[in-house]
Amino acid sequence: MALDPGEGIKMNQDEQGASVGDYGFLMFLTLLNVMNFVDRQLLASFANWIVPDLGLTNTEFGLLTGLIFIFFYSVAGVFMGVLADRVNRTRLIAAGLALWSALTALSGMAKGFVSLAIPRLFIGIGESIMTPTAMSLLADRFPSSRLGFASGVYYMGVPIGVAASLFVVAYLEPLLGWRGCFYALGGLGLALAAIMFFMKETPRKHETEALAKKEAEKEDQSGEALTEIERPSVKEMLATLVQAFRSSPALLMTVLGGVAFHFVLGAATFEQLWFVQERGFDRSEIAELSGWLAFAGGIAGNLFGGIGGDWFLRKTGMGRPMFLFWIMLILTPISLYYRVIDPTSLFFLFGIFIGYFQLGCFYGPTFATVQELVPPQIRGTLVAFYILSLNFFGLGLGVTGGGIVVDWMIAEAISEPYTMTLLAFTALSLLAIPLFYFAGRRFERDREALYASMA
Repeated sequence: MALDPGEGIKMNQDEQGASVGDYGFLMFLTLLNVMNFVDRQLLASFANWIVPDLGLTNTEFGLLTGLIFIFFYSVAGVFMGVLADRVNRTRLIAAGLALWSALTALSGMAKGFVSLAIPRLFIGIGESIMTPTAMSLLADRFPSSRLGFASGVYYMGVPIGVAASLFVVAYLEPLLGWRGCFYALGGLGLALAAIMFFMKETPRKHETEALAKKEAEKEDQSGEALTEIERPSVKEMLATLVQAFRSSPALLMTVLGGVAFHFVLGAATFEQLWFVQERGFDRSEIAELSGWLAFAGGIAGNLFGGIGGDWFLRKTGMGRPMFLFWIMLILTPISLYYRVIDPTSLFFLFGIFIGYFQLGCFYGPTFATVQELVPPQIRGTLVAFYILSLNFFGLGLGVTGGGIVVDWMIAEAISEPYTMTLLAFTALSLLAIPLFYFAGRRFERDREALYASMA
């Protein structure tokens, strides 16, 4: 029986294994992603210290954690994704890590809104390098059948980073103060950047295969080997990206579903203020408690999302977004209910755990999905565009809009403004449920069309 060319590509990708070194490299990238999210989340975790110390309003705090950071992070991310498809990726990550670590230390010197806003602007540029470049590296080290797992492990950096930022608040703030914590984390990041700088680049899988094919053709014709392959121009890469969205409804709906899911994540920036001001917790105690719940729930969610999403795809033939559809359908009612129950109940703590578990489930399936629905030469560019969409539209609306809504409710003397805002944005994120459903139904058809076009 003749083998379809697209199926041959698919089998080739799935049969390639990953070495011990690949898993070690994955662990190091995950550590760097932990640093990425510790530094990014530190401002929100120290909300109960920084907001009164610097005299910030909720709107100003929302801008600092929202648009001021996200605008440069998201827009610069597209250019960094293009760079990730064209330059040495390990050194690109090292440069980004050094930049955002130095600016994290500088943030500890802030005296007010403006002096904190300036480093926050440029921290986003440094951090925008990390994920598009890392996901591009992982796609070249891991087969398609393990990419969801690899993405899920890498994205453990989110819950671990969030939890670690809360541990910094709970355990280091009494020793160093909030400013000293910023200085210490900046120094640690600079040390890790030096290590990353000397790591070797990973060969790009699609270029290696194309080069081998061209070398064989060249040798057949003249006996000479070909030594390099031409990469597409930036204009060609962007044109390919646009065409990918036009030809793959599953890709477009996965991106839109991710944006909708992030509405509530943006508003959740105000959770530490909500815990203290409307649920009566001590600021240090709730930082410690929510940190441990974030750590446990996030790791469990990332493993479940990464491994479960891969298993779901193999068993059902439907895309990983369908897996997320069921996760959200089951867990979202819990996320809504825990906002209004007695904070002394065990279910309240379970609600915090479930929130971080659901967040962890998201990353592996969606980042694996978007990478599998585009040609390999634009994976970094696509991941950067996806991150831009998640942050600029999802988090940007949630964080900045949340701050404005809270201040408006306070001015109107509305009871429990933080609770009402978090409930409203949780409801808004429900738009992701139908989008993930239809993306999952369409995934296999769009992936097969991509393999056929590549062949």
